[in-house]
Amino acid sequence: MDANTLLDALLHEAGMSRTGLAMRVNRAAAARGKRHSYDHASVIRWLRGQTPRGIVPDLICEILGERVGRHLTIEDIGMGIAPPPATTPLGGFIDRSTALWRGEQQQRQDVLDASVITGLSAVGPVWEWENPPEDADVSHAGTIRVGMADVSTLRTARSHYEQMYRKAGGVATRARVLGFLNTETAPLLRGTYPDSTGRELHRATGGLVAVAGICAYDSDAQGLAQRYFHQALRLAKASGDRAFGGYVIALLVNQSLFMAEYRQAVAFAEAGIRAAGGAISHALACDLYAMQAKAYSRMGDQTQAHRCMTAAEREAGQIRRDDEPAETGYVQAGLLETNMADAFMRLGDMGAAQTYAAEAVEVQTHERGRIHRLATLADCQLRGGDAERAAGTAMVMLDGMEGVESQRLRDRLIKLRRTLAGTRSQATSGVVTRIDDTLCIPL
Repeated sequence: MDANTLLDALLHEAGMSRTGLAMRVNRAAAARGKRHSYDHASVIRWLRGQTPRGIVPDLICEILGERVGRHLTIEDIGMGIAPPPATTPLGGFIDRSTALWRGEQQQRQDVLDASVITGLSAVGPVWEWENPPEDADVSHAGTIRVGMADVSTLRTARSHYEQMYRKAGGVATRARVLGFLNTETAPLLRGTYPDSTGRELHRATGGLVAVAGICAYDSDAQGLAQRYFHQALRLAKASGDRAFGGYVIALLVNQSLFMAEYRQAVAFAEAGIRAAGGAISHALACDLYAMQAKAYSRMGDQTQAHRCMTAAEREAGQIRRDDEPAETGYVQAGLLETNMADAFMRLGDMGAAQTYAAEAVEVQTHERGRIHRLATLADCQLRGGDAERAAGTAMVMLDGMEGVESQRLRDRLIKLRRTLAGTRSQATSGVVTRIDDTLCIPL
């Protein structure tokens, strides 16, 4: 039995206590000739996932709907069978999304422990983004009037939290971006705005939700990260911005690679390139092709890996930073070389792998990106049999990790430590000890 985050979020929005809801349900039932004696404990059971019998769910819809000023269904209060994503109205999707944000901020264990979605359910949101019907009108009538100044604030916040993530890691940034979504973003989505402003609002919200997903991914909350990426993709559809949707697809491709779902990574990347069409930026196309190459290399398909690497290099040569959307700023000089190094390493071409990895490290980038590049270079050096150089690279990597809280970087450090220790070389003993000291500090 799953906790009812939708009912919890609606109670919060309505400003109604659990006792208050129970009293109103008893009163409404009595008016219909039914006798009930629900109390605070009854509502707690509903919040834990229990569904009351008879007309009670309908009474709850009426009571909360009147308070929040909109019609509610039993699906809206979490007591029905939710329709499939393709038939979910935008308003219902927003209610479910904001309920998830609130659930995570409350540290609800059922939300934090959300499992990874697999099979058709994992593909569904991508299919829905790629195919009709489109949202004909995303205007909304609510409590506060929303203008482009509010949208601009959301865009600024997205950039702020992205930079915080790059400097401090997703573990440290996660609570901050989530707090902003709950306190600043959710009220705007429930406000009053015309279709044109609504599309920009959903686009800006999608950017923030994507950052929340990145932080969850970096904290190793993969099920939650996946749900945020799916939310961002639905928001991209509501905005009508195909290029932004392609960016969100790239986040799902990256997560699929991490989870060793290589065929899914290839399929998602193809969907992103195909569906974004002429709207896709060269930087995003470059990254999608490069990640496809990594997926093919891990499946041992040398022909397809080389084809995608060629396509990625072609797109990289056409990148014009002034023509790129804000989100593709992560596709910086050296990223392609890092991905190429990874692909060549998996294919066993260590000469090419080390060359690309060394080139990537030479290019200036933000500290987080540099740490990943150094880790890839150290991997290549170790596989090439040069433990001493790998130990030196690892030392530089450790210097950069000070002050960064990231489970993904920690995972790379753990794997690197295992390989370094396995060399049983005097040259690596010092760095292994330092890695152990770093791993002793909890995130």
